[in-house]
Amino acid sequence: MRRSTLLLLLLVTLVVAALPSAGAGTGTIAGTVLDVHGKPVADATVTLQTADGRHPTTETTNAQGRFFFPQLAHGYYDVRAYHNGAWSPWKHNIEVVTGKQTEVTLHLATARKKPA
Repeated sequence: MRRSTLLLLLLVTLVVAALPSAGAGTGTIAGTVLDVHGKPVADATVTLQTADGRHPTTETTNAQGRFFFPQLAHGYYDVRAYHNGAWSPWKHNIEVVTGKQTEVTLHLATARKKPA
C-alpha cells in the first residue's frame, strides 16, 4: 500500500508539473503617466493596442499615476494616455518579453486636440 501511495504521489506531481501555469508565455507592460510638470496623473486613461493597431484595451492609472497591462502575449504593442483634454504621443513597438515587465513612461502634452 505504501508503494502505491508513493507512485500515486509521483504521478500527481508529474502531471501538475506538466500543466501550463497561469500567465505562462506572457509578460506585462507597466508604467507611469506624468503631467507637463513631471507629476504623476491619477485617473488617466491608458490605451494599449497591438503594434498593428488591433485589439485596443484600456486601463486607468491609480493614485500614483501607475498602470498595468498584465498577461500580454509576447509581441509588440503601442500605448498612449489621455487625461482632461491632454494626450501623450503614442509609444510604438514596445516589446513584451515572456516573464518580464516592461516599464513605460507617458508624458501628457497640453494640446487640446487628439494627436494622430
